[in-house]
Amino acid sequence: MKLSWLFIAWRNLGLKKLQTALSLVLLAFGVGLVSLLMLSEKQLSDTFKRNIEDIDLVLGAKGSPLQLILANVYHVDAPTGNIRLVDAEKVMRHPYIAEGIPLAYGDNYRGYRIVGSTEAYAKHYGATLAEGREFRNSFEIVLGAKVSDATGLQIGDEFFSAHGLQDETDVHAEKSFRVVGRLEHSGTVLDQLLLCTISTIWEVHEEYQETVTPEDREITAVLLKKRNPLAVLTIPNAIRETNMQVALPSIEINRLTQNFGIGMGTLRAIALLIMLISFGSIFISVYDNLLARRYELALMRTMGGQRSGLFVLLLLEGGLLSAGGSLLGLIFSRMGLMTLAQLVEDKFRYDWSNISLMQEELILVVMAIFIGLVAAAIPGISAVKIDTSRTLSQSQ
Repeated sequence: MKLSWLFIAWRNLGLKKLQTALSLVLLAFGVGLVSLLMLSEKQLSDTFKRNIEDIDLVLGAKGSPLQLILANVYHVDAPTGNIRLVDAEKVMRHPYIAEGIPLAYGDNYRGYRIVGSTEAYAKHYGATLAEGREFRNSFEIVLGAKVSDATGLQIGDEFFSAHGLQDETDVHAEKSFRVVGRLEHSGTVLDQLLLCTISTIWEVHEEYQETVTPEDREITAVLLKKRNPLAVLTIPNAIRETNMQVALPSIEINRLTQNFGIGMGTLRAIALLIMLISFGSIFISVYDNLLARRYELALMRTMGGQRSGLFVLLLLEGGLLSAGGSLLGLIFSRMGLMTLAQLVEDKFRYDWSNISLMQEELILVVMAIFIGLVAAAIPGISAVKIDTSRTLSQSQ
């Protein structure tokens, strides 16, 4: 009997294709937008957390603290400038600092940044070699996983770098790099970088500048891990008279996500409003079907149909609409995320391709189906109260 009610409910929805399609699209759009926002926030949050882990301070040239973090932790912005290595080493030797990872960059290969650092940089993110070895000498390169996949570079290949972070026109054709290693995929910023020694960055630009003494050697930034919490207060005072500043990644990223969250909250409110409208559409659809089929429902009652069966029939209609709209919404959100992921990858080189189902989405779908059932239950109560004899007599 349950199967027959389900078949009848499916048939009834098919009788009014336009109204059914409108209800499905409205609910799918609302659920899909909320789902897309959830997925985007999770991808963004995961990206921030993975790359900021165990980095307490970032030392760099004075300027925007947020720019300093974005440029040197996430590599999605231009650096605020350079700082002298000898000045940076003083901070790295501070008793309140446990570890400092120097970074120097200024060149790229096919849009991917070439970053000079030490072996500590890869170890900090737990990266392991897929093949080859670590860089040891100048102009030796270890590829990030995404760089290797995108460029096709292999162990032993040689290439020339281009000056700048994205421009590929000013090529240093007189000095070639050689690939000596390739990192496993780590899901961190290392995937999109080419790693080498800091001296490599200096040597590739020697012809563009006058002879630089060791005391005047410059780097871009230092990633710092504090030994003592007082470092947050002490280090800024220690470098007050220099061209350097320290930024706290956690504070700057929180500020960024809060500003970003305002826009996300507005979009979420719009999506919820669309969902409410769609539930109203489900109510209208089921109620309209009830009015159009009062005679049919009355006949079902005279042929032995139970009141509870009629109620279940209308609930099934609302449930099918809600479930169908929710499923379609999840599909829409995945399509939107894949489009957004492509834009993010093209612009920032980050991978946002994880489309696995989130627990929050399951809760969203359950809530959508439940509210859809409630919307169908209201006209369902009216169906239970149909006066069979009166309805049949009025229809004759």
